[in-house]
Amino acid sequence: MSDDTFTPALGRLAPTRFYDAVVALTREQRWRSLTALYVSPRPDDVIVDVGCGTGSLARLLADVEPRARIIGVDPDPEILERARPKAPTVSFVQGRGDALTDLVGEASAVVSSLVLHQCPVPMKRSILASMAAVLRPGGRLVIADYGRQRTGLMRLAFRTVQLADGKEDTQPNADGALPGLMAEAGFIGVREADVVPTVTGSISVYVARR
Repeated sequence: MSDDTFTPALGRLAPTRFYDAVVALTREQRWRSLTALYVSPRPDDVIVDVGCGTGSLARLLADVEPRARIIGVDPDPEILERARPKAPTVSFVQGRGDALTDLVGEASAVVSSLVLHQCPVPMKRSILASMAAVLRPGGRLVIADYGRQRTGLMRLAFRTVQLADGKEDTQPNADGALPGLMAEAGFIGVREADVVPTVTGSISVYVARR
């Protein structure tokens, strides 16, 4: 699959330049803070943020532990141009989440937010396999993304995401497929650690280890 086939950050909803403003509507501060909590950055950690977007989570992780090395990976050169000034201590690399072994070395933790729901199931599997390949034994995986939409209200809210990113790719997330896909990729201790209801559906924080 070529690099020009990735889904832009906001899908069909809006141009990339509006990404931060739109994501702010999803209780971003809450779920990003939870994600950083579960990553628990430590000195000398190498943490890879897959699909880093404009760098908000990467910057937060760098702020939490300045001695950790944070690497942001994203296939979109436009969004990386927005990320670099926001998080100057983060190393940003253009590339795809299913090719991490070609882009980064061994990592102590891998994190990803609002990426997998945009991907077809085969690509979800490929990205998760790539994450497992770069993680050290015992390494931490934390994923914040749309998960099982458990109530009628959340399913209705999630239709906005499906309008932007397409139902075929997003529905597996809404049906709760991610934990099974994570376990299938070889991760252990997979669990849904938190759920944050938002105006665009509920965002789950999943944790696991290599």
